[in-house]
Formats: sequence, C-alpha cells, structure tokens
Amino acid sequence: MAYPEKPILVLVDVTPSGAAAPSTAALIGAASSLGAPIALVAAPAGTAQAAVDAAVAAGARVVLTADVDPGTLTVPLVDAVQAAYRDVRPDAVLVSNSISGRDVAGRLAVREHLALSVDAVGVSRDDEGVLAHHSVYGGAFLTDSAPTFGAPVITVRQGAVDTRAEAAPDARVQALAVEPSGAAAATGAPIQAVEAVSSRPELRGAKVVVSGGRGLGSKEKFVLVEELADELGGAVGASRAAVDAGYIPYAHQVGQTGVSVSPQLYIALGISGAIQHRAGMQTAKTIVAINKDPESPIFDVADFGIVGDLFTVVPQVIEALRARKN
Repeated sequence: MAYPEKPILVLVDVTPSGAAAPSTAALIGAASSLGAPIALVAAPAGTAQAAVDAAVAAGARVVLTADVDPGTLTVPLVDAVQAAYRDVRPDAVLVSNSISGRDVAGRLAVREHLALSVDAVGVSRDDEGVLAHHSVYGGAFLTDSAPTFGAPVITVRQGAVDTRAEAAPDARVQALAVEPSGAAAATGAPIQAVEAVSSRPELRGAKVVVSGGRGLGSKEKFVLVEELADELGGAVGASRAAVDAGYIPYAHQVGQTGVSVSPQLYIALGISGAIQHRAGMQTAKTIVAINKDPESPIFDVADFGIVGDLFTVVPQVIEALRARKN
C-alpha cells in the first residue's frame, strides 16, 4: 500500500472498553507537525471501532487495524507495531509514555535496532530528521535527542504536546497483516479489571491539575484541594509529603517518583517545591503557587504566586469561581 510522504507512525492506546485513550489526539497532532500521521489501532477483534473513529477524527491520514490476542501480554501488540513499521517505513514512531507504551516502544527499538527516546515533552523536525525534546535532571535542563541513523521511537509525555490536527477528508482505514513472531509471551489466569468511577479527569492527561502538599496539615483539610479541582474541572494531585502523610492515595503523587503531568494549568497548594516534585510538573503551561513561605522553591518556577495562608486564600478563590458560574 502506498503511504503519504514523510509518514509518522502513531500507536493508539486502546482502553479495555475499546475506546482510544485521551493521549490519541495529542499524539496524532504531534505527528502532523512532523509529517503525515499513520495511526495503528491494535486490539482484540471486533472491539476497536470507536478507537478507529477517534483516530480518523484526530487527523490520521491512514488508520491501520490489527487484531491482537487479549489473553497474551505485550508480544502480540509489539508484533503489530513491528509489522506496521516494516510496512510504512516511517520517519519516526510516536507512542504514549504510558506503562504499556513504554514497554512496546522498548521492545520495538530492540527488534528493529532503532534509537529510543523516552518521555519527550515535544517533537520537531530539522534538515536531518526528527528530534525529541526532553525535560531532564529534575526539570533543570531542556535537551534534544536524535538518532544517528534510522527512525527514532519516541514516547511522548501525556499532556505535554497540545498540537491538534484537523480530520483528513481522504483518510482511509486498512487492515494490517501481522505475522506472529513466536516470541515468548506472558500469559496467566484471567485478570478482573477494576475501574474507579470518578467525575474528575485522569491525572496524567488532565488539562487542569490542583495539587496539595504538607501545608494542608491533615487528610480532612485536603478536601480543600478537591473542592478547588472540582470547581475548575481538574484532576487532584499531591506532593510526596502529602502522600506519605496519608492525605491521599499514592496514585495522586506528582513528581519524580510519581506521575509526570503537563497540564495547561497547575495549581500548587501548600507545596514547598522540592526538586523531586518540580520534575513532575515543571512543563505545565501555567503554574500558580499558593504558599505562606515566600522562600519556597515552588515560586522559582511559578508563573503566578500568592504568599499567604492557603486556608484564607483558597476559600476566596472557590467562592469567586462559584459566583462567576452563577
């Protein structure tokens, strides 16, 4: 099959329900800034039509589909990506920096002897090829990486890229023939998926994140963070100190040993801003910090800062937001 010039292969993360993950639009948008987005949707047979439709709507020029075995971990998905890579011969492969995405990207890079760039916060193209941009050493430096040969395999941090592409009027959907590699694959007893139902967006890809730290003082007072997040339609995050103190479960931790986020708006309440925390949120587009200590490191990276008692400031912010809605 003929593909457009400068093809960029994008692996679409598919949820257990068959929908495309929220990272899809940004990945395809990033690919569109480099060339022609070619999306791959690999999922159990008959389950991924919604993901295919989402990929087309997000701007994919071609959507390749492949059936994978739902009872086998990773290997069938890697086989599909490898088949797509060999068929498309793209200038780069973009994958979400999710748990499964990192696994697939690493395996593909080894199989095809390609360079692997992990946790990119942006991508671009120069005269020599595709580059990945990274925030490293706790967010202290921005660096670029590029392969000396071949196409790079790049995992992109969710929320870091806000480029969006328009749906292509001539987009086509094509089934991909995949030859099983026969590589050893993990299988086991059926796993029962447990989904947490929440009206809040997922932390990793949220456009707005409100995080609380040690300054909240207790689990009961941490509710203030949740109230502000709900008023803004955002996700709830936390510093490691807040997690260790039991204010909120570990899954909400933002930082070097937690989740890395790149929202449009990040609000830090009672967070001092240790380098480990800043490493997970410093690429946010706008950072607002509220802390009573004017020497807190969080103010070094904040776009807007309020030096004051968060228990006085935040209720006023919530009241003002509610008044605007009414």
